[in-house]
Amino acid sequence: MMRSSGRRPTVRVIVGGAATKRPDTLATEEPLEIRVGRRPLAVTMRTPGDELDLALGFLVTEGVIGAPDDVVTAILCGDDGFNVVEVTLAAHVPPPDASVERNFYTTSSCGVCGKASIDAIRTRSRFDLAADAVSVEPSVIIALPDRLRAAQRTFDRTGGLHAAGLFTSAGELVVVREDVGRHNAVDKVVGWALQAGLLPLTGHLLMVSGRASFELTQKAWMAGIPLLAAVSAPSTLAVDLAVEAGMTLAGFVRGDTFNLYAHPHRVHLP
Repeated sequence: MMRSSGRRPTVRVIVGGAATKRPDTLATEEPLEIRVGRRPLAVTMRTPGDELDLALGFLVTEGVIGAPDDVVTAILCGDDGFNVVEVTLAAHVPPPDASVERNFYTTSSCGVCGKASIDAIRTRSRFDLAADAVSVEPSVIIALPDRLRAAQRTFDRTGGLHAAGLFTSAGELVVVREDVGRHNAVDKVVGWALQAGLLPLTGHLLMVSGRASFELTQKAWMAGIPLLAAVSAPSTLAVDLAVEAGMTLAGFVRGDTFNLYAHPHRVHLP
């Protein structure tokens, strides 16, 4: 049985007090190999759970697929039964370009570190975000972190997971996914949306628990998400990409404040 957390022995140290031995609950980190047509495409370090979502979301955000009928089958396999996902593409879908292949593996902290070349990092989306007329109240945005945090079940036990949550423009939670890798959490959300037939995610908001990196902005664009919000700061490349994509980008969403870095017109400003 796959577990998103595990127990390990630890020594708790209190300065000026006694050290105590006790088990601690930690987030699980294991490799997942993604194969397309029986050919290994990538290995990512992830938290077990939602493997099919992760694999399919990865293929969406890499530009390999974009609709449910692009996939014939997606199954869990491998010697242990759950650390390999084998995807069979429909006949009309070209096989992944060589530039998508990872030279090594994708760590839990960075999903583009293993890209074969810098030119392969920017993947063009098939969705036009500029045409998305979604409009959001500021009160909706500032409520997103607490709503996301309330849905993080594994974080409550481990304190060591990132989360990505998909919301409606009214702030209603659609789906949340957790993972040791922030990029994996987003891919899991996107893969879920693909299987639900929701792509492009017009009119939706994506809230992430960490910073807004270039990579997360790209993944949101590939899924057709018009507004990305993050608890922490965006990077310069994330802002530049959001401007190019027509995406509204909010950062430092904390308490009753946030910053808008790109396309603020979707937020009702006083």
